[in-house]
Amino acid sequence: MPLPEHGGQLRAAVQAFNRPIEQWLDLSTAINPLAWPIPPLPVNCWHRLPEPDDGLMDAAARYYGTQTLVACAGSQQAIQILPELRPRGTVAVLAPTYNEHAHCWQQTGHAVSEIELKEADTVVDRVDVLICVNPNNPTGVLIPRARLQDWWFRLQKRGGWLVVDEAFADADSSQSLISEAGLPGLVVLRSLGKFFGLAGARVGFLAAWAELAEAFQGRVGPWPVAHPSREMARQALLDTAWQAQARSRLFRDSQKLAELLRSCGLWPAGGNALFQWCPTAAAGSWYRALAHRGVLVRLFEHPKALRFALPGTPSSWRRLAQAVEEVAAECPT
Repeated sequence: MPLPEHGGQLRAAVQAFNRPIEQWLDLSTAINPLAWPIPPLPVNCWHRLPEPDDGLMDAAARYYGTQTLVACAGSQQAIQILPELRPRGTVAVLAPTYNEHAHCWQQTGHAVSEIELKEADTVVDRVDVLICVNPNNPTGVLIPRARLQDWWFRLQKRGGWLVVDEAFADADSSQSLISEAGLPGLVVLRSLGKFFGLAGARVGFLAAWAELAEAFQGRVGPWPVAHPSREMARQALLDTAWQAQARSRLFRDSQKLAELLRSCGLWPAGGNALFQWCPTAAAGSWYRALAHRGVLVRLFEHPKALRFALPGTPSSWRRLAQAVEEVAAECPT
């Protein structure tokens, strides 16, 4: 089976391992398994085009702490469009990370290099754009604000950009730069897919200075986010009680997951509130053995590793525990 390009490709796993879809526990996506509860939506969401003064952008400004936002169809849309808004140049992507960043800049004709975090302090002075995911997916590495700001200031002096994808920052936004994204040279991406568990709604935001935000708005057009998705997003961003409860639960469950994996010989080398990252030379063997038990995780080859998302119910926790215990007995790490 070829490596999946993204998590959540459950139908491909169904075909590859000949197991009905209802028999799978999908832990490959790193999405909150207990998503924000969607209430009944007003009927006019389905019958009327969305309007810009529907309250979404006010809710987003309050939640993110900035007015310089453009709504889009998930941060993936921003990742695809951003390379088209800058002349071809040199781009460095901190890796390993979400592979769409390097792919989209390469497809647009930029010269892209993937670098390690330890190289960034020197490489930043030789490139036009530096891209990082913070906290990183899939390693969970969290880069301090002060280091990000240093890169940003050095790039901005030469007309460069720092692009920070904060798709996993909602559970802990202490190192987020989004409140500063109205200043030139800094682009921050956010999404409701991970923490809120609303990946299917396809709602994201680009935060940037006015000139770039206007150019991006022109590319996404008047209705990049569907009316029902806008209303869901508005309500979710305003639901501070749910957000506080979710943060507490996710951090608690992430530690529980790390302890479970360690007990079976898999030692997480990183992670955050939504996943644990386990480098191991036996990643391929573990991936296949878990899949044969109906547990789908995310497999990486460079470096060899597995990413485990959180189970969402007591029964799914028990199923994962049984699966990893069985696999540990037959697959050395």
